[in-house]
Amino acid sequence: MSRFRRYNPLSGLRDLRLFLHSRQKHELVFAFLAVLTTVVVITGFLVDTNDLKAPYERDIQYVQSWPLNRTDAEIVAAQKADMKTRAAEEAKEKERQAKNHAELKRLDDALTRWGF
Repeated sequence: MSRFRRYNPLSGLRDLRLFLHSRQKHELVFAFLAVLTTVVVITGFLVDTNDLKAPYERDIQYVQSWPLNRTDAEIVAAQKADMKTRAAEEAKEKERQAKNHAELKRLDDALTRWGF
C-alpha cells in the first residue's frame, strides 16, 4: 500500500485542470468532439450487438423416404395434405410481406413530408 500513497485523485484532477487551462479554446472543442465521436461509435457497436433477438438456428430439412409400392391414392392424399400446409405458409408469408410493406410505406411517407 505504500506505493499508492504517492497517487492522489485530487492532484490528478488538479493536473488535468491545469493542462486544460493551458490549452486554447479550439483545441478543447476538437478534443471534446474527438471524445464524443469515439463514445458514439463505441456505443453504436454495443447497442448493435445487444440488438440481436435470437441466435442463429439452423433450418434442417429432411427428405422423406417413400416406399416404392405406394398406391396412387396415397400419393394424392399426401399431395392434398401438403397443399394445405403450403397454402397456410404462403398466407403467413404474404401477411408478413404486407406488414413489412405497410411499415416501409409509412417510413417513405414520413421522409417525403420531411423533404427527402
